[in-house]
Amino acid sequence: MENETVTRNFIEQIIDRDIAEGHCETVCTRFPPEPNGYLHIGHAKSILLNYGLAQEYGGKFNMRFDDTNPTKEKEEFVESIKADIEWFGADWEDRLYFASDYFGKMYEAAVKLIKKGKAYVCDLTPEEIREYRGTLTEPGKNSPYRDRSVEENLQLFENMKNGLYEDGEKVLRAKIDMASPNINMRDPIIYRVAHMSHHRTGDAWCIYPMYDFAHPLEDAFEGVTHSICTLEFEDHRPLYDWVVREMGFEHPPKQIEFAKLYLTNVVTGKRYIKKLVEEDIVDGWDDPRLVSIAALRRRGFTPSSIKKFVELCGVSKSQSSVDYAMLEYCIREDLKMTAPRVMAVLDPVKLVIDNYPEGQTEELEIDNNMENPEMGKRLVPFSRELYVEREDFMVEPPKKYRRLYPGNEVRLMNAYFVTCTGYETDANGRVTVVHCTYDPESRGGNSPDGRKVRGTIHWADAATAICAEVRLYENIIDEEKGVYNADGSLNLNPNSLTVLKNCYVEPSLSGAEKYDRFQFVRNGFFCVDARDSVEDHLVFNRIVSLKSSYRIPVQQ
Repeated sequence: MENETVTRNFIEQIIDRDIAEGHCETVCTRFPPEPNGYLHIGHAKSILLNYGLAQEYGGKFNMRFDDTNPTKEKEEFVESIKADIEWFGADWEDRLYFASDYFGKMYEAAVKLIKKGKAYVCDLTPEEIREYRGTLTEPGKNSPYRDRSVEENLQLFENMKNGLYEDGEKVLRAKIDMASPNINMRDPIIYRVAHMSHHRTGDAWCIYPMYDFAHPLEDAFEGVTHSICTLEFEDHRPLYDWVVREMGFEHPPKQIEFAKLYLTNVVTGKRYIKKLVEEDIVDGWDDPRLVSIAALRRRGFTPSSIKKFVELCGVSKSQSSVDYAMLEYCIREDLKMTAPRVMAVLDPVKLVIDNYPEGQTEELEIDNNMENPEMGKRLVPFSRELYVEREDFMVEPPKKYRRLYPGNEVRLMNAYFVTCTGYETDANGRVTVVHCTYDPESRGGNSPDGRKVRGTIHWADAATAICAEVRLYENIIDEEKGVYNADGSLNLNPNSLTVLKNCYVEPSLSGAEKYDRFQFVRNGFFCVDARDSVEDHLVFNRIVSLKSSYRIPVQQ
């Protein structure tokens, strides 16, 4: 039991105590995003943590959109977030909620505060409110409207609801303590006038609750037992607790904060991504160079690889950044035993085997994944004319170059030994065809006389290969210069996307469907693009290269 306690994270230890002490009998968590953009890799930690805790304790997991700010919210974002949650397998069952479901109850809660003398309508301008709030070292001062009567406040608040005031003309503030050392408790605004159409309620409301007022009420209305959130909300917890306490909930939710997940040299800020999208620098919120969950899914990452990544990052109160290479490590580990290994030539040059019979085609039996025999084998056609990678032939090679050059013998992977006998060039001196001869006795890539060759290259049969588009990605940020310029703009990498139009893949990929993943021998792991790939024009995104210097830290 002692060992079990040590291995449990601090949130699990808190929940264990809460159950033991009777704070709750069952556990209910939730994931409450604002539908004002696409979710990113940092949100994955919160999704998996909240859902995982509900599963661990046999409890419930709620999905709720905190849609209290109609200025930035769209139905597009709602649908994208739902797709992300479902992709991770986090099942909210029949508990899909919206903050807007509770606008009527929130209004009633605000009226209740006014009747208790705990809220008042304030006429100060936003600038005056900031001035009256004070600083971290100086207390604030009371608004001149703080002592309005309950009756006057009730009337004014109803007038706000009925649309009698302009945006910003009046706000409803909680009456707490303008001298509090926590600025969040200095009579925070809990309702504002906003003549904006809401994506769900339309024009039914012209006043909207503020997040810090709405959020604890939503949790309490739904019976959430543990409000798991990130550390920036730690200073907001006293206000969260004040709201649910003043509303008299018998079993108020408990807010627990954990450290955010930060990745080095990536863009997660919605403002920056929105700018990249609007300026057509990326082709949408799901551009595979981004780290939105939709982008990672389109690039070819798997839910299990991201879950593994989140597990390796752990749960703590300490803020830290994680190298992107660790995420790449997780997808390599996930795919190396499950992705079929196929041959694809990304920068092709034709190879002609002059002594191979013209018109003959044979089928070679090849392992789908040599590390996983259970994946079986496939037949790959082979004939006189092939495609090989341009970098696999050199007219004048440097020392230790082991691939094709005049007079050298290499192994065609899973096929035959071939010896380069010559080449052809165009008018500019660019090699267009490489000529060779083959040893018919070396079928399968082994010579009966025991001679060894030091180079092995992959290939695609020219007669049956499928022409495809391949997209190679690098970090959208220039890592050597850092994420931001001095003026706050992004340091963009001009080489973040390379599009190769005339690549050739073996015919076994003819039926490849969106999101199918493969290892292209020697080139990396690739995924069929979910947006642009169609039956007669396959498009592959490189998920990750084959090798990395990243190593999982050894636990002491």
